[in-house]
Amino acid sequence: MSFQVSMSDGVALVTLDRPPVNALDLTAIEQLGAQFAELRAVPPEKGIILTGAGRCFSAGVDTRAFGAYSAEIRARMILGITAMVAELYRIPCPVVTAAPGHALGGGLILMLCGDVRLAVDDDRIKMGLTEARAGVPFPAGPLEILFAELSPERIRRLTLTSQTQSPAELFRQGVIDELCSPDDLIEAAVRRVRDTASQPAFSLVKAQVRKGTIAKLTEIAASGEDPLIESLAARTQES
Repeated sequence: MSFQVSMSDGVALVTLDRPPVNALDLTAIEQLGAQFAELRAVPPEKGIILTGAGRCFSAGVDTRAFGAYSAEIRARMILGITAMVAELYRIPCPVVTAAPGHALGGGLILMLCGDVRLAVDDDRIKMGLTEARAGVPFPAGPLEILFAELSPERIRRLTLTSQTQSPAELFRQGVIDELCSPDDLIEAAVRRVRDTASQPAFSLVKAQVRKGTIAKLTEIAASGEDPLIESLAARTQES
């Protein structure tokens, strides 16, 4: 497995664990999607913390694996990414994302799925939406996450330049909610997930404010289609 799950006092800790940078190949994406579906069906009492092992949250899609896949497997991976983020985004209990290090591309998309987002305060950590530079454009599902969670200006700056920013910069912009020391990250995440869960109407309000995006994600995931698949196929034929 490319991740670990542990339960403690009503909190599920999901740790991405695929060295060296927790990049996600097809197997990891489908396994994570299945795990998020299980957690959505039976939410932990207090909530979920999503973090990464080592000094990286996630570098996003494993571009080497993606480049080596056949067109059929690439299509499956693209659809799997949307299914994965759809399951995570619509989990009804609190979800706290806690980044010990870099969060790039799809890794930052996973961060944005959190109701509360924490990161280690270290200017050496890089966070950004580097799909253009990596050569792997956005599937339809992650795009909906971006539209829901970031301002148009922030989307433009992050996606079209592939620039990376530090956790402190994203904290000042309101993308990250709390900066922590490496030793305090998980403890702070546990505190935040419990505080969030203490709100009696949390799940209902989360469903209200995410209703439109959840509907779009559900529709895209159920369709079995994605414009990116056709775009990549056309680009392959041209080359």
